[in-house]
Amino acid sequence: LISREISPEQVGLLNDMIQSLQRSRINGIEVALTVITTDKYVPDLALLVHKLVRMENLDALFAVAQMENKVYVIGRSRVPEVDVDAVLDELGGGGHPSAAAATIRGMTLPQVEQRLRDRLASAIRSNRLARDLMSSPPIIVAADATCAEAQSLLRRYNINALAVTENGAADSPLVGYITRQVVEKALYHGLEKVPVREYMSRDVVAVGPLADMKEIQEKIISHKQRILPVCDERQVLGVVTRTDLLNLLVRAPGTEIAENGDVLDGSFGARTRSIAKLMHERLPERLVRLLQTVGTVADEIGCNACVVGGFVRDLFLYRRNEDVDIVIEGDGIGFARRLAQIMGGRLHSHEKFGTAVVILPDGFKIDVASARMEYYQFPAALPTVEMSSIKMDLFRRDFTINTLAIQLNTARFGTLIDFFSALKDIKEKTIRVLHNLSFVEDPTRVFRAIRFEQRFGFTIGRLTASLIENAARMDFVKRLDGRRVFTELRLLLEEENPLALIRRLNDFDLLKVIHPKLTLTAELESAFENVKQVQTWHDLLFLEESYMKWAVYFMALMRPFDRETTETICRRFDLPPRLQRLLGTDRLTVERLLYRFERRLPEAPAALCRALEGLGIEQILLMMALAERTEVKRAISLYVTKLRFVRPAIGGADLKRLGIAPGPVYGKILDAVRDAKRNGQLASREDELTMAAELGRTATAGTSHGKGPHNAGAPGAVRPKETEPAP
Repeated sequence: LISREISPEQVGLLNDMIQSLQRSRINGIEVALTVITTDKYVPDLALLVHKLVRMENLDALFAVAQMENKVYVIGRSRVPEVDVDAVLDELGGGGHPSAAAATIRGMTLPQVEQRLRDRLASAIRSNRLARDLMSSPPIIVAADATCAEAQSLLRRYNINALAVTENGAADSPLVGYITRQVVEKALYHGLEKVPVREYMSRDVVAVGPLADMKEIQEKIISHKQRILPVCDERQVLGVVTRTDLLNLLVRAPGTEIAENGDVLDGSFGARTRSIAKLMHERLPERLVRLLQTVGTVADEIGCNACVVGGFVRDLFLYRRNEDVDIVIEGDGIGFARRLAQIMGGRLHSHEKFGTAVVILPDGFKIDVASARMEYYQFPAALPTVEMSSIKMDLFRRDFTINTLAIQLNTARFGTLIDFFSALKDIKEKTIRVLHNLSFVEDPTRVFRAIRFEQRFGFTIGRLTASLIENAARMDFVKRLDGRRVFTELRLLLEEENPLALIRRLNDFDLLKVIHPKLTLTAELESAFENVKQVQTWHDLLFLEESYMKWAVYFMALMRPFDRETTETICRRFDLPPRLQRLLGTDRLTVERLLYRFERRLPEAPAALCRALEGLGIEQILLMMALAERTEVKRAISLYVTKLRFVRPAIGGADLKRLGIAPGPVYGKILDAVRDAKRNGQLASREDELTMAAELGRTATAGTSHGKGPHNAGAPGAVRPKETEPAP
């Protein structure tokens, strides 16, 4: 792109254009108009119009400028609904649908402005149709269902009105609709068992799938219907709600509608714009090609495909994320099967949930799911899943920042879809739930809110924070299955700075979920800070030694509790025996051993090694973090970095060549050599062989007298000097 400088006269004209800029909605489409006058001709008015479109992020702009004795009109459009060529054709101009111009003589500026406004009113027609705007599949109740059953559906799907058909099926005759207000009043009067048909609105009007915005708007307003069913000759296809229409009519400035092509069910009403260029800039090329292939396969089988969730969020946060989650409007498993065939991958599917994983030949995984909605039978329950549209699929997610989607179909590749102002929340660094019962339905979201807040440097929104406090106060988190709580806690402790997350748990009075008596003390904070320092130190050793970092923090968290209480906590979390041992018995072993070390360290390195050799790296790092004396930390550091790797340079073959008979004595001799080497008493392989030979002779002599190699006392033997018995 070449950036063209503008002259002082053009800067002044651009400022005038900004000052006179007016925005208005014409048939649901936002159009901007600026009218200016200048005494002399200023060149490159088209360049200024182009700059203004970009500066104000306008969908469509018409600039009317009187210069000398002529009136110039320039139009620019970034939406298919506004064909500027068709608009300016009547004024004697021309161009193409997205850029056109006209030069007019013999008319005053007000006359041109009025003719342009009249032309815009007749020329702009929304191409948004009912089939694009509707929510689908529709939520329907049978006419003979009870008011109590209708209330259950309204609550389950968090909607305010239900279409009513004769038998509750979409292909059954449409007979009316009923609102939440009517149902709740019926229940208030004790009419929960009365059929819906008794109180439904029978004078229901519907539209076909090809109804345009004007017809939809007229029907909803003139008939005062909360929902407008969309039907063909056979069935109810979906519904357009008053909220859908309102969202579309007041769509925020700066959003765009992509060019014509297949659109997602219910994606109108969302803020959309193309980010294909951004994807090429920030994603590896192989990943872009993969997403393009996904879109091509979706086109082939006739479905809409989006990449959603954290992948899209992290694209805007400049964070690397290659966890690709694809949502399909339609048969997700069928799509995944075809994708696996084309890419030579393997498929693992879960029919019950409509999900699948495609594993490519290089091991890369693609998660695929059919668009679905969830509802919860009771607080903290696992969700029940039903098929749905992309909008409902995104609505079931935890926070707005995770509701972004990018369409991948070829005609709309790279179109960002934002139903819930996710980009705004990302820009403002805010964690916000999608509805006020979010933490009641799934209390694990409490932990995720804290995790995302600290990971991204965001802030939990005021309302969301109050809802977390409510969930804690009402003990909804305590109703969770222990395994789910533990999974979330482990994820918290795997974050970069677990102490910050523990502090936030404490702020919301959520440490009681682990144990009622757990509180954040200065001692616990110090332990967490020391664990972080020790783990950072260990990581910088580049030992390529994997271990459970979270477990070190968890053991530190359990320090206030005795064995019995720890076992109770482990049982609540349903931990496997290995983890129960680590958090209980192994942790207490560390504390006992550390107590001894703080009083008196083993003087000989070999004795230190024998004390620590039975411990896992998690225990050793915890011990180092909790140690108070510098000498203890230094001794453990020496073991971690050097002593534990000290091994004899000789082996069994060398002992055999020395004439020592094979047997258990080999292990005893090599252990003694290793101890001496750790103690710095052996400098070379020859020293090791000399000591081994001496121990072998002692062992041979001791066999006839009932003594082992450590009992031998031959003069001149190289012996390890034991200054501290093994603990």
